[in-house]
Amino acid sequence: MTAVVSTGFDFAAYLEASRLRVEGALEASLGPERPESLREAMRYSLLAGGKRLRPILCLAACELAGGDADLAMPTAVALEMIHTMSLIHDDLPAMDNDDLRRGRPTNHKVYGEANAILAGDALLTRAFEMVALRSPGVCAERLLAVVGELSLASGAPGLVGGQVVDLECEGRQVDLDTLEYIHLHKTGALLRACVLSGALIAGASEPLLAALTTYARGIGLAFQIIDDILDVTASSEVLGKTAGKDLTADKTTYPKLLGLEESRRRADALVIEAKEALAPWSAGAGADRAAPLLALADYITSRDR
Repeated sequence: MTAVVSTGFDFAAYLEASRLRVEGALEASLGPERPESLREAMRYSLLAGGKRLRPILCLAACELAGGDADLAMPTAVALEMIHTMSLIHDDLPAMDNDDLRRGRPTNHKVYGEANAILAGDALLTRAFEMVALRSPGVCAERLLAVVGELSLASGAPGLVGGQVVDLECEGRQVDLDTLEYIHLHKTGALLRACVLSGALIAGASEPLLAALTTYARGIGLAFQIIDDILDVTASSEVLGKTAGKDLTADKTTYPKLLGLEESRRRADALVIEAKEALAPWSAGAGADRAAPLLALADYITSRDR
């Protein structure tokens, strides 16, 4: 059974309204850090715009589980902080060595490598502060579960481990299993944390958490496949980052391994699987609550940047 989005759901309006809510919360999340140079570097990357899909996924999952999205907002902000940290660090010369991010010079190009590293570190630690100390109204047991998810996503079992394997595989022949391992950790782990954290704050049932885990795996891999396709087919101006970087670094990507057409088919199939996992929650009285997650899954394969 394939889950479908309610025909009455205005996804474009939902996405824009959610993005604006997240932007406001991000703006309010950084206090008077000292020295001022650190605060500037943190704000430069955190407030650089973007689709804000990760925090929006968190809020949407919370709502699907019957929770109040306002209670999940500090965690949504934390997830965007972790994501921003990963972008700052990925762009460093020792990593992906990129000069452009979201249409602007990368953090280290503006503030220097040392300050960029420290700004990323400060955002990562502020993320845990957001959950642990700035989440009024959420019980400690649920917050502890969220801290666990964020720890797994941002550490060796997630972002860090995936990045290490990605770097080790540059210039080498990589099979599909290894490629999926990289992306389930480097990209997928944080997307999984976004979805599960929102649901945990709402006190989701075990069956729903299992379904959301399947959903997150599907959209995580599909997201990366589309990223790989866009790296080949889109311009730097459209992407807001340097196009063709994977080819220059001699990385194995889905298009390189499977071709563009098969990569697209694989992404579409993963999105279908993700949506089908939510089928029991996509009909009847709960259909409206499921609509944002279903539409977000479709959006991942239709985006052009």
